[in-house]
Amino acid sequence: MVQDISREPNGPEGAPQAWIERFAQPLVACSSGPLSGLRFAVKDNIDVLGWPTTAACAEFAYRPRAHATVVQQLLDAGASLVGKTNLDQFACGLSGTRSPHGAVPNAFNADYVSGGSSSGSAYVVATGQVDFALGTDTAGSGRVPAGLNNIVGIKPSRGLLSTRGVLPAMRSVDCVSILARTVAMAARVLQVAQGPDAHDPYARTLQLSNTPFGSRFRFGLPEPLEFFGDRAAQAAFSEAVQRLTALGGVAVAIDYRPLAQAAALLYESALVTERYAALRAFFDSHEGQVIEPVRSIIAKGRSFSAADLCAAQTQLRACAQQAGAMWASIDVLLVPTAPTHYRIAAMQADPVALNRNLGYYTNFVNLLDYAAIAVPSSIRADGLPFGITLIGPCGSDWPLAELGQRYHHASKLLQGALQWPLPAPQALTGISPAAPQAPPPDSAPRMKIAVVGAHLSGMPLNAQLGARGARLLRASSTAPHYRLYALRGSTPPKPGLRRVPDGGSAIALEVWEMPQAQVGSFLALIAPPLGLGQVELADGSWVTGFICEGHALEAAQDITAHGGWRAYLATLEHNPHSPNRNSP
Repeated sequence: MVQDISREPNGPEGAPQAWIERFAQPLVACSSGPLSGLRFAVKDNIDVLGWPTTAACAEFAYRPRAHATVVQQLLDAGASLVGKTNLDQFACGLSGTRSPHGAVPNAFNADYVSGGSSSGSAYVVATGQVDFALGTDTAGSGRVPAGLNNIVGIKPSRGLLSTRGVLPAMRSVDCVSILARTVAMAARVLQVAQGPDAHDPYARTLQLSNTPFGSRFRFGLPEPLEFFGDRAAQAAFSEAVQRLTALGGVAVAIDYRPLAQAAALLYESALVTERYAALRAFFDSHEGQVIEPVRSIIAKGRSFSAADLCAAQTQLRACAQQAGAMWASIDVLLVPTAPTHYRIAAMQADPVALNRNLGYYTNFVNLLDYAAIAVPSSIRADGLPFGITLIGPCGSDWPLAELGQRYHHASKLLQGALQWPLPAPQALTGISPAAPQAPPPDSAPRMKIAVVGAHLSGMPLNAQLGARGARLLRASSTAPHYRLYALRGSTPPKPGLRRVPDGGSAIALEVWEMPQAQVGSFLALIAPPLGLGQVELADGSWVTGFICEGHALEAAQDITAHGGWRAYLATLEHNPHSPNRNSP
């Protein structure tokens, strides 16, 4: 058993924030498994055997007799647990400023909030201290910090992950959330962590969809939109709508009022009694040890009667009926993860109203039994991250992840607060591999096209494919008869592919499928010396793909040894002083 821990007390430039308590030795239950070699941390309202669960309240602390179910599953899968993370006390808040250990800073600018309540978990993921982390999400506590720190946050369908061994905030709607720098990493954790738990009264066996939304889907846009005067956030969301449209989405305006009404019930009705019920024994005898405004929020739960709670639950069901009608006209709902971003000083000066604003697009999701994934979208002009959240009905976790991965890679962002490029998109275990290759409903003829450079997923010209209804079939490589060159003077930078009689190699590529009716307009966008020709794949088949005129390769840099364009660009990211960085 681990015997001691070491606190990391200082944030950037010595700011007095503590966001992780590290174990002297990582906890490892199994040396092999699907998560072997990965390091993770957990929010300090989740039980770890041998370590106190404090929920950021020292007087409340207790030592659990077992790991939380989800922690045990991850350890059994080979992951190493390295520490526990700071949070808004009792998971009551969306700002990351409500902790006696100090406010957790934003990973991009320490003057701004990190988001909460899974603030520490988001920070250690964004800064690369762990591969993934567990948080919790009742009203947005896993999504808001993900959105404000340029990372991914999966808020699974209620009951999909066990909450046994998780200190409840509102037990009937609590979810364990997964924070990671990529969708693929978060999805790996979800695959391992999901499953029924007979000891959790709110766990349930769900029938999860494994069919992706495809190359054409309808996404809901809230009407009216609210950004609380933040023009940078408004501009970033407008860009997000354009990107999702380029991926094949068709925007459909939806009435946001039923969702907003449901969100308001979380704290402004008798539903708040559930927060009081979760801590009743401790709170009634130690109320003075709970910090404000957490104390006032929990105490409010005492003032309602059982009849009040029944009335609030009926109101919630009415909102659910009204809101549920939107799924007849949309496949997925798009919202800003947070409508604005606040400085820590401003949040501390007005902790209730500004916290409520951060949850404007999150509070309703668990109450209405939806699934959601928060995905990075852009870096605003002021250097702060902006994220979007994709929301679907209960059981849509895997289609949301698949669309979220497509969107994230189209953003061309780096990982978290690091200078690491996104890795290639990965196949998600929960998505049927055959589904993306199924013929479209109208059975229109389609053409396979192999791309090797700027049209790859997440690259600058990938949107040209999405705008024409193209869909990714698979990642592959050429036959071992090609060489790849970085072309000079191309904007954006592009490679040239050349078939050679000998001395060639296999080059990584992606195979897309595009409606034949769109190929002409796509071809018109391809500037010399590039063009479309025939490319041999690793399996010996031939498809239409990008080729390059020979004269352009005479002055180009041979980058065949890297095995592909994405791998070559990664070397430039890690070596910013490379003389070839800006040459292609």
